Amino acid sequence: MSDPSSPRPPDGTQSGRPGDSQTEVTGSEVDEPDPHRWWALAVIATAQLMVVLDATIVNIALPSAQRALGISNGNRQWVITAYTLAFGGLLLLGGRVADLVGRRRTFIIGLIGFAGASAIGGASGGQEMLYLSRALQGVFAALLAPSALSLLTTTFPGGKERAQAFGIFSAIAGGGSAIGLLLGGILTEWLSWRWCLYVNVPIAILTVIGALTLLRDRRGTTGAHLDILGAFLGSGGLVAIVYGFSRAEALGWTSTEVLTVLSIGVALLVTFAWWQTRSSGPLLPLRIVRDRNRGGSMLVMAMTTIGLFGAFLFLTYFLQNILGYSPLSAGLAFLPLSAGIIIGSTQISARLLPLVAPRLLLVPGLLLSAGGMFSLTFLDIDSTYAGHILPGTVLLGFGLGLTFLPIISTATIGVPARDSGVTSATVNTAQQVGGSIGTSLLNTIATTVTATYLTSHLAAAAREGGLTPAERMRIVNTGTVHGFTVAIAWAAIILLAAALIGAVMINGKSPRARAAE
Repeated sequence: MSDPSSPRPPDGTQSGRPGDSQTEVTGSEVDEPDPHRWWALAVIATAQLMVVLDATIVNIALPSAQRALGISNGNRQWVITAYTLAFGGLLLLGGRVADLVGRRRTFIIGLIGFAGASAIGGASGGQEMLYLSRALQGVFAALLAPSALSLLTTTFPGGKERAQAFGIFSAIAGGGSAIGLLLGGILTEWLSWRWCLYVNVPIAILTVIGALTLLRDRRGTTGAHLDILGAFLGSGGLVAIVYGFSRAEALGWTSTEVLTVLSIGVALLVTFAWWQTRSSGPLLPLRIVRDRNRGGSMLVMAMTTIGLFGAFLFLTYFLQNILGYSPLSAGLAFLPLSAGIIIGSTQISARLLPLVAPRLLLVPGLLLSAGGMFSLTFLDIDSTYAGHILPGTVLLGFGLGLTFLPIISTATIGVPARDSGVTSATVNTAQQVGGSIGTSLLNTIATTVTATYLTSHLAAAAREGGLTPAERMRIVNTGTVHGFTVAIAWAAIILLAAALIGAVMINGKSPRARAAE
């Protein structure tokens, strides 16, 4: 079996394998630059920004939505994970849909559906409706994101322009999360938390207009089918694992229910992997992840996102509930992190990636990120933003900026056109699965540690003669922050593990070295 990253034949057609569905790609589709490619990048980037920031824009609004809808601390993470779980669980199916019916068509359907789901979420009258709308957003994001990345991959197939375009895209993929926090703060403080969802409607409408006028289309792949069983096994396994993590806070990690649900999740994912070797139209052709560099990049992406989402969730609550920041002030507090990601991606990674091996960027980036995360484990209720939070978030953002571009570029370079949609989906799946599992796991760790701390300290204080309201509040806040820092410590460890995996698995050469061979 030939390597999926092998070069395209010079005639512009894609080399095939027995049993693969093939679609001829003309030379103009592959080699001739799109004269509107930079405007097309603006359209694609806008859609990607909307998808990425929607994973975090509700973070700033979450305390307000939690109070308005009566959501418990244990269930608050579902506002985030309902979106990321549906997104990550269905991305592979969305990528295959993009390959079958065409990228632009899937892109536009995703935009329209995403806008409709956002409108439903903004009008939520209870927590169940909010969870449902967030999951529905994730479903349409699963159509939108892989088609966006595959459009970018084929619009900029190689050369310096590809590095520039991917630098911009990576900055949006990373910085968009922090921009979502800022925008969420503005909308929550000046309008309502509901506008964090309503805002997607006008953005989607403008992006649909741009897609209809600026994006190139292609024929879908014929002779293949959607792997519905694979989608059920993959998404079902992820849902079971995230649900198991969320129940561990209330029942304990060794409870029968938690262990049973987690075991079912693992079994479903193992069955999913087996089924992909048997299905005639697999959601995830194993040739994509068998490549050492591509598989390593996707694993590193998942682990990196765990740390990023953990920082956003806990710092949001620390800033608003402990330091008393308003939603807008909390959003502004994340700007240095966003700036670090953008500078690291566009000014350093984009300039160096054509010249150096990817791991020479991503490994130092992950080490810097882990250092920034580790510095946040020293937070307490008397910490200040300038003295304790700012240095860590700047270091975290800069490190992530160095990391995202080489991960995304390495994961997607050299992919045949027929697999570009599913490969793009796999990259996004790694990101969203990392976010959903990370949010659920780290939130459970934080709430469990906090509950244990409060049980012991409040009981000890009661034995010593009781507490004043101020003393009780200080113990509660201290326990909350203690839970945050323990969870952040685990996030730092995961980032260190990602750096180790990147150093060992990702051994690809720089574009300059490959061109010289």
